[in-house]
Amino acid sequence: MFKRLKQASQTFQQLTSVNYGTFRGWVRCVLAQLEWIAGRTDRFVTVQPESVNRLVFVCLGNINRSAFAAAVARSRGVRTSSLGLATTTGAPAFETAVTTARRFGIDLSTHAATDFSDFVYRPGDLLLVMEIRHVHRLLAQGIPPTAIALLGAWSSPRRLHLHDPALQSDHYFMTCFVLIHSATVSLVEELRSARSPCVLP
Repeated sequence: MFKRLKQASQTFQQLTSVNYGTFRGWVRCVLAQLEWIAGRTDRFVTVQPESVNRLVFVCLGNINRSAFAAAVARSRGVRTSSLGLATTTGAPAFETAVTTARRFGIDLSTHAATDFSDFVYRPGDLLLVMEIRHVHRLLAQGIPPTAIALLGAWSSPRRLHLHDPALQSDHYFMTCFVLIHSATVSLVEELRSARSPCVLP
């Protein structure tokens, strides 16, 4: 019995590591889903394509998630930028982010991070965040609610919390980037179909 419990625990840990990064990542994913069920995220899971002039991808360090998402969007012909809520402007992409991005045909070798303090918000910007707590931080900085959306609302499967892959396994880096790639491509196609001004001619 003890042996089976130990095996079950190890299996859960492995599944959590590959799919959510950490147990905390799994918990935050569940909590985000509950917030969506309760309707608390409704205004952050839709966009008005006609009012979007630029996609701005947001995470904490701007060296993994948002850097990759912006590069994917750029490769699809969209006006885009990215930033970190707590980073150092000029910091390079994380090494594992660079190697993982290459598997999607994306080059992050020349990426340089931008801290929020060096970012200038413009009307028409749509700030796409990776976590619900990022929404709250942007609101506290004066960004209008209508200019914020959860990128994971467009991923397949839907994942409103895209946990930070920094210092996590290579397997989770791939999981995270697959979700981000899926979400970004889906959103760009939605904007393109609606003839959003953020899509370059």
